Amino acid sequence: MNIRILTIATAAIAVYSSNLLARDYISIVGSSTVYPFATVVAENFGKSTRFKTPKIESTGSGGGLKLFCAGVGIEHPDITNSSRRIKTSEIESCAANGVTDIIEAKVGYDGIALANSRTAPIFDLSTRDIFLALAKMVPDPAGGETLIPNPYKTWNEINAALPADRIEVLGPPPTSGTRDAFAELALEGGCKKFDFIKAMKKEDSNKYKAVCHGVREDGVYIEAGENDNLIVQKLQANPKALGVFGFSFLDQNSDVVQGSRVNGVAPEFDSIADGSYPVSRSLFYYVKKAHVGSIPGLAEYNREFMSEKAIGDEGYLTDKGLIPMPKSERTKYQTSVTGMKPLTGLD
Repeated sequence: MNIRILTIATAAIAVYSSNLLARDYISIVGSSTVYPFATVVAENFGKSTRFKTPKIESTGSGGGLKLFCAGVGIEHPDITNSSRRIKTSEIESCAANGVTDIIEAKVGYDGIALANSRTAPIFDLSTRDIFLALAKMVPDPAGGETLIPNPYKTWNEINAALPADRIEVLGPPPTSGTRDAFAELALEGGCKKFDFIKAMKKEDSNKYKAVCHGVREDGVYIEAGENDNLIVQKLQANPKALGVFGFSFLDQNSDVVQGSRVNGVAPEFDSIADGSYPVSRSLFYYVKKAHVGSIPGLAEYNREFMSEKAIGDEGYLTDKGLIPMPKSERTKYQTSVTGMKPLTGLD
């Protein structure tokens, strides 16, 4: 009986290994923001090594992590890009499906821009303005500590210094890491300006998050999918609209769109790097350690992405809009990723 069990187990391992080896390219999914950076790395990797160029699909951070955590084997991706850090619930979902050794790679920083057409005036917004414009529930304009469905239709209803144009913002869907980070940094940043809402965090954290992260659904905020280039095109067609996307897309399309100032600070390379721009976030990708050594080139791709020539201060990804990490932080992640050290928990 023991010999039979051993034979079956050995056969299963052999089938698993052959299935992995049946795929001769790296499969990557995830964030639309990280996508252009990963694409450049993948192209350089394909040209400079004996391995095939990795195949990358832009699914959004949440969608990518769902695919990544679904299991181990040829039918599941090897890497997922993410414009936010993995959540504890996602780590648990991965573990439930046998994905237990996850390598976390932080590659740099990005800002989230609220941009409009260069044919229109630059917006100067506070995080309070952003919250009042886009939140599902807002403080009653009549006063008191009551929340009501968002009644605001034009920008000047929120702030007399803003134009009388109708509020119209194009942005990513809930599966996007950009949407998550925008809600946390911009919406919640403005939400906390109201003392009675800020007090909710201690009293009822779930209600607080629902209020501060809830985006209105009455047509003012328009979900434009995971294609940031489409948002840029729509802003060109409608100069009165604003769009939400990563700094890299703003940088690459600076001939046709411009970033709004937030709390008086413009979304620029230096202001994101030094943290003065309030809507900035970290960019990551996650690797399935179980696939390393079985999928050709996976370890080598990691070394390329985490190299100084890619993510360093003068790395080729800075030309695409990536904001480098400080040297000490960069070294920490380079060491853990190239050494294939799995994530042990969220600090």
